[in-house]
Parts: sequence; C-alpha cells; structure tokens
Amino acid sequence: MDYTAGLDKALNSLHEEGRYRTFIDIERRKGNFPHAVWKRPDGTEQDITVWCGNDYLGMGQHPAVLAAMHEAIDATGAGSGGTRNISGTTVYHKRLEAELADLHQKEAALVFTSAYIANDATLSTLPKLFPGLIIYSDVLNHASMIEGIRRNGGAKRIFRHNDVAHLRELLEADDPNAPKLIAFESVYSMDGDFGPIEELLDLADEFNALTYIDEVHAVGMYGPRGAGVAERDGLMHRIDIINGTLAKAYGVMGGYIAASAKMCDAIRSYAPGFIFTTSLPPAVAAAAAASVHHLKTDQTLRDQHQLQAKILKMRLKGLGLPIIDHGSHIVPVIVGDPVHTKKLSDMLLERFGIYVQPINYPTVPRGTERLRFTPSPVHGPKEMDKLVKAMDELWSHCALNRAELSA
Repeated sequence: MDYTAGLDKALNSLHEEGRYRTFIDIERRKGNFPHAVWKRPDGTEQDITVWCGNDYLGMGQHPAVLAAMHEAIDATGAGSGGTRNISGTTVYHKRLEAELADLHQKEAALVFTSAYIANDATLSTLPKLFPGLIIYSDVLNHASMIEGIRRNGGAKRIFRHNDVAHLRELLEADDPNAPKLIAFESVYSMDGDFGPIEELLDLADEFNALTYIDEVHAVGMYGPRGAGVAERDGLMHRIDIINGTLAKAYGVMGGYIAASAKMCDAIRSYAPGFIFTTSLPPAVAAAAAASVHHLKTDQTLRDQHQLQAKILKMRLKGLGLPIIDHGSHIVPVIVGDPVHTKKLSDMLLERFGIYVQPINYPTVPRGTERLRFTPSPVHGPKEMDKLVKAMDELWSHCALNRAELSA
C-alpha cells in the first residue's frame, strides 16, 4: 500500500473540484474587531475586515468578558488541570453552569469543551439511558447531531427539513410504547431559516417524545434575555434538552446542555465525551459566565445586530444578488459553483481586504455553494459600504447572474 499516493489522491480530488480549503492566517487585535490583520503567505501584512466570524456580537472584545478572564487567570493560572471528575471542577465552572441554567430556566446545565462535543456526547448517550430509544432527526441537523445519533447504536428516523407532516408519518409508523426523541435546530446556519418549534413540540406532546433543540446560532441573540428562539417564542419551558454554544454570540469557547437536574446528572455520569475530557480552562469559563450574564440585559446589542443584518440583506438584494432571507441574522449569497465561490472569496480578500470564507460541499449541497456573511453591531456604515460596492463590482467581473432567491 502506497500511503502517500493515497493522500495525494484524496487531496488532489479536492483541488480538482475547487473544494480544497485553506486557512487564512489572521490576527485579531483587542478592541479593534471586526478589523484584523491578514498575515500573507509571503510574510507581508494587510489590514482586513472580518465578515464571516461567529463572534456575532463582538463579545470576544467586551471589557466585562476580558476583565473576568484576567481575574481568573491571575487567580488560578492557565489550565484546569484535569477532567471535571478529577480536579477539573472549579468555582468558575459551577458559576458558568448556574448562569446557563438560569438563562434557560432549567434546573441544571452541563458545560462541555464545545457545542459539537455537547451534541455528540449527549445524543450518543441517550439510548444508554432509555433502551430502545428512537431518535427523529431533521435531515439538515448539524454534523455534530448527526454524528452523535449515528454513533449511539439506537434506532433513528430522518425527516425532511422542517417537514412536520413527514415527521408525523414516521412517528405514527413506530411502536407507540417505544421511547422517542425529536432532535432539531432553532436557526439553521447555512440558510438562516428557523425550525417550526411549536409544531414540533405539539407532535412531541402527542406522541410522548422527548425534545432536543440546538440553539447554537440563536443563544445570546434572540429572546428577551438571549436564551434563543424558543425563549423569544415562549416555548422554552416545553423543551427537554437545550444545546448551546459559548463560542459564537458569547464570544468565548465551549458548549453546553441545559435540562432537568436528573438529565444533566445522567449525561454527566454516562457520557464518555464528558467523563474523559479535560475541562475548560477556568479563565475561559469565567469569561463565558461574564458574557452570558451581560447579555441577559443588553437588548440594545441584540437590536443593533438584527438591524445590521436587515440593512445588509436589503442592500445586497438591491443589487439583485441571490440572497436567501428567512428573517434571521445570517446572510447567505448563493454563487452555485465551488470554483467561482473560491475566486470571489480570494478577490474580496486580496483586492478589498474583506474576509469571507467560501462555503462548499459537504457543508452545503453541491450547486448551492455560497458566501455567508455575518454582520454584527461592530460593522459600521463604512465597512458596510465597502462590502456592498466590492460585491457589486466582483459580481459583474465574474459575470454572475443577478436574480434574487425566494425565501
């Protein structure tokens, strides 16, 4: 076996399809986000504006978050020193979990090193707790949810995206006495559409199913305290397990679930992804707790975020660019070809100092390749003008169609 030839074949395939991904070496500078510095491969530097970051509200630069991190690192040092079971639980971890439980009005919360791990570990563990469990999963659920469901060894059913009627058919076809769980998202990050949460919860009540929602792209940004779309819609109390991230709107790192005390205790006790993983550094936990606490009361920041997204979508639509608009904060511009998408991304960066990463298969279906913009309250009018003018110029340069997509 020529292993090097195997690697060459796999990588060459990505290059030929235009799907090979490159890392852009950028340096964020405190207090200056979304501006950053691009470290070019030739060693030179260029000032850029980041338009594809997940620090949706700029909380990674917020004084309260930085102060909490400094205080914790001065008090405890860099790392946690162990798993949560073995010396890795500190007052900062407990404080963060208390903030999250309060945020979602649940009895408890459990913090993981990422929302990916939280999804994977929880969904792969649930069949151990409920033998015979059948999990019903939206076809467009995040890869972490898919992986957790795939690995758990239990039964699974995949329903068409946001198709409540199809889900009903699947539920009716199964043993009414079998334990069931419906897994879905509140905001689907590639198209920016919302899940039909209330209808899914009504089905769960009718068929006696547990519910699991991924609010990763909603926590911090929706609802009167930033608990997500379920809070905004007054439905949070009806959901059994809520998954969220600390790495997007909260601007730090980590993920979590919020649920009943018994549910969190069981996942804590049975999930290998939790048991055998070193806990978050105390300074990261402290920063995340400060961010969650702050955003419970900062509605102004949430309002500014939504306004920026609406303005950008309106201006790009005005140019006739193919925008998908479901009313969320995510702004996908469909290019439809991996080579053109990469070319647009490269030209935006090199010519205009605008950084937006191309989104290609398998993250999105072939033929729907896109640029995905994430405007934030710290993207001002000057940055917005520059982006819109650059997109207009490059769209014409690449001779791409100008036809708005319907939501």
